[in-house]
Order: sequence, then C-alpha cells, then structure tokens
Amino acid sequence: MSLLSIFLIGFAMSTDAFAAAIGKGAAMQRPRLTEALRAGAIFGVIEGVTPVIGWALGLAAAAYVTAWDHWIAFVLLGILGTRMVVAGFRRDAPEDAGDGAEGRPHGFWNLAATGFATSVDAMAVGVGLAFLEVNILLVASVIGICTFAMVTSGIMLGRALGAIVGKRAEIVGGLILIVIGSVILYEHLSGKGGGIGIG
Repeated sequence: MSLLSIFLIGFAMSTDAFAAAIGKGAAMQRPRLTEALRAGAIFGVIEGVTPVIGWALGLAAAAYVTAWDHWIAFVLLGILGTRMVVAGFRRDAPEDAGDGAEGRPHGFWNLAATGFATSVDAMAVGVGLAFLEVNILLVASVIGICTFAMVTSGIMLGRALGAIVGKRAEIVGGLILIVIGSVILYEHLSGKGGGIGIG
C-alpha cells in the first residue's frame, strides 16, 4: 500500500469525526484552542486504536463487526445527540449558561463515546487490512493524526457556528450528531460505502 493510499485512508476515516466535532464545537460556549486540542487528542487516539483492534480480530470477527458497526454508531450518536437536544431546550434561563453543567456534555467520557461512535467503521476497515501487506501501526498512526487535525479544526469551526445560533447551539449540535448516525445507518443499509459513513 502506497503512502498516498495510507493518507487517503486517514482522511476518509476522519470525516465522521470532523462532522461530529463541528456539532460539539457549536454546542460549546466559545471553546478555546486547548479544548479543541483536547478533543482532537481524544478522538485521534480512539480513531487510531480501533483499526488496530479490527486488524487483530481478523477473519474470525469480520462478519460480526461489519454486520453491526452501523447500528452501534447509529445508537450511540442518536443517544448522545438526543441528550444534547434535550439539554438545549432546558437551557432557557440566563443563569444556566454560566453554571457547571455547561461542560458536562463535553467531558472526557462523552467525547470518548462520540469518538468511539464515529470510529466503529474503522474497526471493520482494520479487519479488511488484515488481508493486506500493510504496516498497521503506520496506518493507525496516520488515521489518528488526521483525526486529531480534523477534530481540532472542526471544534473551532463549530465555535463560529455556535456564536451565530446562540443558546440553541446545543440543539444544533445534537441534531448534527443524530444526522451523522442516520447517514451512517442509511449508507450501510443501502449498500453505499462512501461518504460520511466510512469513518
């Protein structure tokens, strides 16, 4: 596998995470670069680890992973997105914007769950790579680095969107996550492997 092919895989695997990061950034109140870097690191590590897990599973788990990855991503993103929408509707009082609850939907475990949901397909890709003569650590590293860069950028782009939509940014971010999960499910059920559903 050529270096160009590896970088293209890394980019493709990071597209879902990028879209989810825009939703997260929109839901945050003026996210700082350090927060974007933190989210990028969390997503990047998870996105880099999952293809290695898939590669290690190999043929034995191929049918299981490819059969259920889209459902897992759909359910996780749906739950997380719904929680964000509900939180957005509840955040009506001005004093709510400054309390400690603002950061909870964007804590480590929530970001990790979102990162896992957008990287489940990468596990199936890792299974496929087990058939090829590839350096899985190199491929995983490139995927992780691409995801780190894309998520960091996505969070900061979401910041601009959040400033536009104001206090309803949480709702917009949640709806974006739900749409991502729905697109992943649709593409797999309809037999379309490209686009947002491959990362």
